[in-house]
Amino acid sequence: MTGLAIERDGGVARVWLDRPERRNAFDAGLIETVHEAFTSFAADDGLRAVVLAGRGPAFCAGADLEWMRASAALSRERNVADAERAAAMFFAVDSCPVPVIARVHGAALGGGTGLACCCDIVLAREDARFGFTEVRLGLIPATIGPFALARIGRSQARALFLTGDLFDARRAREIGIVHEVHAGDDELDAAVERTLAAVLRGGPAAVRAAKALIAGLRDGDPAPQSKRAAEALAERRVSDEGREGIAAFLERRQPDW
Repeated sequence: MTGLAIERDGGVARVWLDRPERRNAFDAGLIETVHEAFTSFAADDGLRAVVLAGRGPAFCAGADLEWMRASAALSRERNVADAERAAAMFFAVDSCPVPVIARVHGAALGGGTGLACCCDIVLAREDARFGFTEVRLGLIPATIGPFALARIGRSQARALFLTGDLFDARRAREIGIVHEVHAGDDELDAAVERTLAAVLRGGPAAVRAAKALIAGLRDGDPAPQSKRAAEALAERRVSDEGREGIAAFLERRQPDW
């Protein structure tokens, strides 16, 4: 796959952005392959978790500026199509039915910050740098906007979208993009494996259902959301996996999944 490497170990897919010479910046090829990979994950019933990381000095430095410059010479219709493909890629990551754990180091700028916002659990090295830097290029964080707003809220978006300021991993944790900050690669890798092990301890169908529940509970009238949540819980209680999980806990044994 162009600019992407996937390693599969049982129910775990480790996905590497693999354009280190370009700091894993997005171009048309990488956008397409990331979209293809995560679309395939949506149809993979044996998948239980995805680890997303970048090879080389950075997680993802945003859009490849040479590609962006070439795009400026294309028609408006071609640019709309390119933007729609990018939006579809971010949506495919965000809507992946299993947990996506991001391992972030170095630059995670523009679309790289947006990509992190699409992941469920984000673990960052303390030297990671984030920023919605598009306005500094005369652009806007449009295709990543819905995912970033869901992650950091309108107040933080107003400050960060409008200034394009860079911020570190600890600030990213404060505003909700990052969940844990670690000192170096060894500590970060250990955190990834610990988090992955925690995800794999859950019932496979229950973890998928929990992620679907989060996606289904949007801001708005709490009454229909409460009904939807109650129905989702009832379904899990009567499922084979739910029965096995409760029985295993009461019998003080490991569940059979």
